[in-house]
Amino acid sequence: MTIQSKAYGSVEIDERQRILFPFGILGFENLKVYALLDAAQQPFYWLQSLDVREIAFVLISPTIFRPDYEVKVFEDELAEIGLESVEDENALIFAIVTIPENQSKMTANLQGPIIINKETKQGRQLINSDPRWKTKHLILEELGAERTRAC
Repeated sequence: MTIQSKAYGSVEIDERQRILFPFGILGFENLKVYALLDAAQQPFYWLQSLDVREIAFVLISPTIFRPDYEVKVFEDELAEIGLESVEDENALIFAIVTIPENQSKMTANLQGPIIINKETKQGRQLINSDPRWKTKHLILEELGAERTRAC
């Protein structure tokens, strides 16, 4: 299937990359169908709306820069996309990344994770009830702090 993407123009995707968000994403509740794409620069991904080419989100796995990241959400919300818990082997957990002009100040939203059931191809943005996690975590700063702790 060929889609139009914000970052790469016309792109061929596999049907397995197509993700349904029954409730949309916060602020974009009317957009339900997306494609999960590998970004040209790892460890990032693109979540591209299939309805509106100009709507796409940069994603990252939070554990890359915060190995201690934990998701605390309501089980009934997970059940709506076919998951029993965030530890389920089919659960993919991402954070939405905001990249300002000064890219060294890019942030990740750890309070509103994107959770995808890779088996059912359904996703949901949920609110993490753990008070440690905010909407703006400086990725490079926290990655540097993690490397310092590991030494």
